[in-house]
Amino acid sequence: MAWLVLVVSGVLEAVWATALGRSAGFTRLAPSALFGVALVASMAGLAYAMRTLPIGTAYAVWVGVGAALTVGCAMVTGTESASVVKVLLIAGIVGCVIGLKVLH
Repeated sequence: MAWLVLVVSGVLEAVWATALGRSAGFTRLAPSALFGVALVASMAGLAYAMRTLPIGTAYAVWVGVGAALTVGCAMVTGTESASVVKVLLIAGIVGCVIGLKVLH
């Protein structure tokens, strides 16, 4: 259960990071509110997962999932350029996250 919560928390990290970027310095209400809700939920899930998973593993997975999804979303929406090298590097992050799960 901790792994599932951790991955969902990583997804929520991507949500709050994207919402933060779209909040225009907290001047837009909807993205600002989404940022706050997603941030609290993401941190709560990370804290829950850290009850049973090692802190280093949990944090690395949380950051990896969030970073990969944030960059992936930005590339899909066109707010960030995509390249073969970037996609391969993001795939490397995902591979490392999977490796941490396999080793645990």
